[in-house]
Amino acid sequence: MDNIREQAYRAAKELCECAGLAPGQIMVVGCSTSEVTGRRIGTNSDPDTAKELYAGIAQALSECGVYLAAQCCEHLNRAIVIEQEAVPDAEIVNAVPQKKAGGSFATEAYHAFAHPVVVEEIRAHAGLDIGNTLIGMHLRRVAVPVRLKQNKIGEAPLVAARTRPKFIGGIRAAYDDNLGTDHREI
Repeated sequence: MDNIREQAYRAAKELCECAGLAPGQIMVVGCSTSEVTGRRIGTNSDPDTAKELYAGIAQALSECGVYLAAQCCEHLNRAIVIEQEAVPDAEIVNAVPQKKAGGSFATEAYHAFAHPVVVEEIRAHAGLDIGNTLIGMHLRRVAVPVRLKQNKIGEAPLVAARTRPKFIGGIRAAYDDNLGTDHREI
């Protein structure tokens, strides 16, 4: 389990650095503990694995000042668990994630957060998809894939993304090259 925690920490820390995340920004994490333990998604939700994953990710994000948005599973329509202070004006919904309705990772986040709320959607600045959980609906436009050195956690494939502002205007437009790599302005 310590290996799972370390892998999760390294992945989250590397994405914070690669994406240039600034304090106060949000990283969405979708996680199948079933996949991490070598099973098929949705078949073996594991609270102990979730605790280790959460501990590693939370430590990395805390060091960077970045908020964690934990994506629930499909049984809660992939709703998001997040600290209330990260989304003070968001419309919250009434749901408490459980092992079989929300998933073990979102459940762990809900119980570990100081003031958790559940929202239906969010527009995160970056994301980790652990075990093919489909986090794209919760990323800002435009999502850009990031290849991490840590490309698996346990047995689960790991996909990462950062976001950047849209390029608009066509061939006559001029662009700020720093804007696409530095998210501090958003």
